[in-house]
Amino acid sequence: MRQRLITLFSTACMLSAQSFEVATVKPTPEDWQGGRYLRMTGPQRFVATNYTPRVLIATAYSLNPRAVEGGPAWMDSEHFNTVAATPGEAQPTLDQQLSMVRGLLADRFKLAFHRVDREMPVYVLSLAKGGSKLQETSARLAEQPDIVSRIGPDEVRLPARNATMQQFAAVLQRSVFDRPMLDQTGLTGRYDFDLEWTPDETQFDGLRRALQESTEPTLFTALQEQLGLKLESTRALVSVIAIDRIERPSEN
Repeated sequence: MRQRLITLFSTACMLSAQSFEVATVKPTPEDWQGGRYLRMTGPQRFVATNYTPRVLIATAYSLNPRAVEGGPAWMDSEHFNTVAATPGEAQPTLDQQLSMVRGLLADRFKLAFHRVDREMPVYVLSLAKGGSKLQETSARLAEQPDIVSRIGPDEVRLPARNATMQQFAAVLQRSVFDRPMLDQTGLTGRYDFDLEWTPDETQFDGLRRALQESTEPTLFTALQEQLGLKLESTRALVSVIAIDRIERPSEN
């Protein structure tokens, strides 16, 4: 079955250009053991830790890393930490943060690319038999969504608050799965939920081995049992970023 991949977080691309007030980009220490994460650690303090350029580009444009092609080998072997100050007094939304990361990539990495369509494997997220088990959020509409994976020694927890299915699918394709995602649940609300599962070697860029001792289900089973959703594998046309130019980040 061929389908056209809908770009997730498409509204981010329509925001006016935004920039960090100031940013430092440094190589991740070789002995770093703290994993990879991108988040605000204060109202105006943004951090992206242990990101290769390819994964950072995929994150900034809300793509799976497989949808970023070409470029030099160091894009996958060298890791960088970014610490930046955001403008204004209010904490930026995730869309605004990613817009600033796109500006950082153009300014500090001299990123240039073009788009091309490629047919590739994707996952389709849809309703399982019996329907959704999701609870509508109790948060106010103005509250920012919170949806970040927490990786423990035996399991992964993904607590989500005030999150749409489009945002959930975007998180799965950016950081969990080895392929792009399509949201075909038809759910348009905002939800609070907790998802727990045992990761395998196809998730999180292969950095997590399958855990034989864990009692948590696989992600496919957890989605169905805990949220009333299912994943199916198919192929679709994906709008891919093809790298034309990239440089190691300029001095801070």
